[in-house]
Amino acid sequence: MSMPRPQPTAGMRHVALTVRDLDASENFYVNLLGMKVEWRPDPDNVYLTSGNDNLALHRGAEDFEPSGHQRLDHIGFIINTPDQVDEWYNYLSSEGVSMKTEPRTHRDGARSFYCTDPAGNAVQIIFHPPISEVVD
Repeated sequence: MSMPRPQPTAGMRHVALTVRDLDASENFYVNLLGMKVEWRPDPDNVYLTSGNDNLALHRGAEDFEPSGHQRLDHIGFIINTPDQVDEWYNYLSSEGVSMKTEPRTHRDGARSFYCTDPAGNAVQIIFHPPISEVVD
């Protein structure tokens, strides 16, 4: 049985890239383009922002060889409240969308899940406090 679609997303303001040289990529986005480091959870990941967006850089494995021109890890759609993440999970599940993960709350207060689009691309539905509208 189909469920009603939740409120619209707040847009796509999150992109995650797998990169071979994390230091060079961070230098490009921070020192050349002016983004700021928002969070560095570990030596292999850094999250950058320009204030209303989020770029995640993930270090690829030592033998990481991107195929073709694709460097995209996943795309992220921002959700305005943590509860809406679960609403979207239930809705997309009811529509037969292939889920990669269940919703979970991250250490930084974000809440998200991953699914796949029809072409097999990873899509993250995410409440991310610095760029999501927080409704009391």
